[in-house]
Amino acid sequence: MGTPLRAALAATAATAVAVLGFASAASAHVTIQAGTVSPGSYARVAFQVPTESDTASTTKLEVQIPTDHPIASVATMPVPGWTAAVETTKLSTPVKTDDGEVSEVVNKITWTATSADSAIKPGQFLEFPLSLGPLPDTDKIVFKALQTYSDGNVVRWIDEPTSNGTEPEHPAPVLKLTKAGSDAAGASLAPDTVTVTPAARSTSDGTARTLAITGAVLGLLVWYSARSPWCAAAARCPRPPDPGPRAEASANSRVPGAGLAPVPGTPCTTVARSA
Repeated sequence: MGTPLRAALAATAATAVAVLGFASAASAHVTIQAGTVSPGSYARVAFQVPTESDTASTTKLEVQIPTDHPIASVATMPVPGWTAAVETTKLSTPVKTDDGEVSEVVNKITWTATSADSAIKPGQFLEFPLSLGPLPDTDKIVFKALQTYSDGNVVRWIDEPTSNGTEPEHPAPVLKLTKAGSDAAGASLAPDTVTVTPAARSTSDGTARTLAITGAVLGLLVWYSARSPWCAAAARCPRPPDPGPRAEASANSRVPGAGLAPVPGTPCTTVARSA
């Protein structure tokens, strides 16, 4: 492989790593995982927290439970190596449930790693499950979150969804609710595998980048092969006319090497045949 091609392929590979690496880092948000959930129901959700930093670990996660659409029951699930501190607030208007009115609800949960060993290391993620219900009568619930790293850096996942559908810089986790009996709820055949993410980038974007990069590499290979000496020589070599079986046999008996296939990878030569 020639030096120009090696240099071109190296540049293309570096571009591919940069593009794909940026896409991976950009999509590593704090998100909320859930099945298909409807207003009035109880649901098990989980906040998925990846560590984006290459040098620090995630040591704390703070999640705000909105009170504009209060949730009467919020319960945490133990996470090994982490503690959960629950804060509550009084409601000006109590929430009505099957068990009566609820005037005090959870408005914040803070998970904290008990040691450096249990912190979320670079390249890893951890889930923090919750039981919520009954869910309010709305189409979505926004949970603003703060992610604290061992180096003191705090990432604020608090940006609400935009009206035009574009992803904000630090999107807050969003739980989407589907009315019971709607087409979307009926179409969900495997709710446990549904992932609800905050205005997540489509996976097809990453696939398109990968295909584009692959096409560029193949294009370089085709370009180089078209300029190689043996292919160029083969293109200039005219094919002698077929003299027919009898004449061919006669010519082969007089010309050494006639009728043999050319050696692959070598320029073609025209062998003059005697009459």
